[in-house]
Amino acid sequence: MTRLTEPKIRQLLKSGPFEGFSDGNGLYLRYRENDAVPVWRFRYQLAGKARIMNIGGFDVLPLAEARRKAKELRAQVALGRDPAGEKQERKAEALAKIEEAKNARTVGQLADEYYARMIKNRLKHPNVVRCRIDKDIRPALGKMPVETVKPRHVDELLQAIVKRGAPTMANDVLRLLQRMFDYAVKRHIIEVNPAIAFGVTDAGGKEKGRERALSLDEIAILFAAMKTAKGFSRQNDLTIRLLLILGVRKMELLGARWQEFDLDAGVWHLPAIRTKTEKDIRVPLPASAVEMLRELHLLACGSHYILPARKAQERMLPHVAESTINVALAKVKHGLEPFTVHDFRRTMRSHLGALKIPPHIAERCLNHKIKGVEGIYDRYDYFDERRDALNAWAAVVAGLEDERKVVPIMGKKK
Repeated sequence: MTRLTEPKIRQLLKSGPFEGFSDGNGLYLRYRENDAVPVWRFRYQLAGKARIMNIGGFDVLPLAEARRKAKELRAQVALGRDPAGEKQERKAEALAKIEEAKNARTVGQLADEYYARMIKNRLKHPNVVRCRIDKDIRPALGKMPVETVKPRHVDELLQAIVKRGAPTMANDVLRLLQRMFDYAVKRHIIEVNPAIAFGVTDAGGKEKGRERALSLDEIAILFAAMKTAKGFSRQNDLTIRLLLILGVRKMELLGARWQEFDLDAGVWHLPAIRTKTEKDIRVPLPASAVEMLRELHLLACGSHYILPARKAQERMLPHVAESTINVALAKVKHGLEPFTVHDFRRTMRSHLGALKIPPHIAERCLNHKIKGVEGIYDRYDYFDERRDALNAWAAVVAGLEDERKVVPIMGKKK
């Protein structure tokens, strides 16, 4: 049999398509009408059965390289291997991996599923979790397939949050990741939770109870700074003042609907579904709070919420987001020691004490659960007493706008 040569191959190609010309030892060249280029093929027998496989196109595999490849394949067959079968298996595995990657659930998709099934209809303020997912988890891990997440990825995310000065947030994100990946384990998406070995010492550290409360001097400085702050809206100003006067939790006010208020009677009927204690409570409204709410009603422009969503927020929430007041306060150049919105509740409680309000009344003004036997048996809501307490506190706050009326309490200079 005459073996192929490069000139002979070029001559064959000029003659048009052909089924096959052999070079010997199982190697031959085929060029059919539907073939884009001539193709090298290798045929052999294994266990008495004929086998054929493509080696490569003539455009990328010249004669010498095709012979070398055929020699390697003959050696494999001599050892009892099946090159064609192995090639098909590799191709099938590659296709399976491509399909698996295409259908792989990402961390972002897992987070959305976990939020929809375990958070959205179970928590009073699910938007807090939504914020952590969108602000921290999705940007760092959102596009990764869930099964590819390793502990080092979790650690990198937590340390990035700590470095931006938010250790408490790092702890919150760690707890969310642990619950989210536990959810994935239960549903056979992954077998091991990559965040399970981490503790608060690996994130933001042990959290200490806050002690910050603003003095009257500091509140007066804050009010003055709010008036001159750029980009600080009237709605934000009124919200801060209401939080200070009423001592309610931030989201209780931010998510409030007008149907909850009886401004003529000076009462806010806060429903159990939106309270931490899961009990309805009537919040007495001092006259100054009623005036602020009436102004907010005008600014709400017909919305069902006292603080309707602003701009892009409408895509997610009908009312302002949990972070709105925090962001707004960051614009106020007050020069005071750092404080949080939640510190307003401690501020009010401290000043109620200075006003000699009985502790059990002051605690009920914050809608705290009363511990022990008293909490079990005392079902009286002390509405009148709470109204008197809040009126006294509102008078102190109002006096801060006029230096002649400031009451010397909690560090006020005489």
